[in-house]
Amino acid sequence: METPVTDLPTDAAAAPPLKQLRVIDASSLVAGPYCAKLFADFGAEVVKVEPPRGDEARRREPFLDDRPGPETSGTFLYLNLNKRGVTIDLERAEGRELFRRLLADADILIEDRSPAENERLGLDYASLREINPDLIVTSITPFGQTGPYRDYKAYPLNTFHSSGQGYLLPMNSADRSREPVKGASFIGECDAGLTAAIATLGALLWRDAGGSGQHIDVSKQHALMHLEKSQLRRYVDDGASPNRTGMGRLLETLVKGKDGQYVVIILSSEIQWRGLFEAMGRPTWGAEPPFNTQAGRSENYPELRERLQRWADDHTADEIFHMVQGQRSACAPVNPAESFVNSPQIEDRGFLHEVDHPVAGTLRYPGRPFQFSNVAWKPQRPAPLLGQHNAAVLGDELGLTPQELVKLTEAGVI
Repeated sequence: METPVTDLPTDAAAAPPLKQLRVIDASSLVAGPYCAKLFADFGAEVVKVEPPRGDEARRREPFLDDRPGPETSGTFLYLNLNKRGVTIDLERAEGRELFRRLLADADILIEDRSPAENERLGLDYASLREINPDLIVTSITPFGQTGPYRDYKAYPLNTFHSSGQGYLLPMNSADRSREPVKGASFIGECDAGLTAAIATLGALLWRDAGGSGQHIDVSKQHALMHLEKSQLRRYVDDGASPNRTGMGRLLETLVKGKDGQYVVIILSSEIQWRGLFEAMGRPTWGAEPPFNTQAGRSENYPELRERLQRWADDHTADEIFHMVQGQRSACAPVNPAESFVNSPQIEDRGFLHEVDHPVAGTLRYPGRPFQFSNVAWKPQRPAPLLGQHNAAVLGDELGLTPQELVKLTEAGVI
């Protein structure tokens, strides 16, 4: 009998799937570094290239013990796990020459400068292709490489709202007049980084099947819009903007348990309602008009919401979750950080890993959201100190002598 794939033994010594790849991460903050981190999680050798002053993420909170410092930013520490790091000033001709030498034998470059800036520096794709025809260049910018907005700068807040996603939030606000809000933290940036990683893997497969290197043009605006097709497409289909509050129709609703924690309950189908109805103990009002039909519940949503909340007032969020799920209906607790971190599911899957950092100390980091059946995984190295691997990468691998490294350091090139 053939052995099921899920029964394959996990081999701690097995090579990760992308171990043969060399990736140069010349991006900053979140989207590009997150894209590069995904390749590092697959085992690729990722070299992070920062300006001598450091990636902007080093200056972003949260900071360990609320003490700002280039080596204590939680944002930087997470996004650059498993990478080596060098410093190169690309504004200097000597720096650009070092950078080109790094790219000569690289498989992938991930970068996020504007098209005009790359052209000014001679680092546009046409120039880089002459150095390495097999190089895959993934450019992640707010609005893409073409169009009237191609050279516009934008912060995560700008790109998130430019996609239309912000307009849809909060979908279930009881107050129809509430202003749109931004998605939590850097979620939009991570979405763009994930999109870039998928596109880069596709280009890699094509190249390794006999193709060549190519330029991947990732628009953060388009990446975010692509993930919210169900509501935004309404305007494309019928010219009508979506109802951003979600009132008057059933999708999901939030209730608060007696412990103060929230639970989201799905109400978008008759089957899901029947499960909730059973979990609530078959209340009389749920079997009578207007709440005994999907149309009636939708038309009387505000009152339905109030009745659901009165029921929830007698139960904790965890009790509500298990009662509704026990009736094969969809429900989920809205976990605060402490509930997530201390979840038995997280513990059982070994999702959090301790990593020692020479400055930040020992911290727990999220692992990969997936597991290979025959390859064990744990972080291989902490995020690099600023310029930590200059000697190893620029010296040992590119051939610069210690004296040359000292001169470049003194000149501010590295």
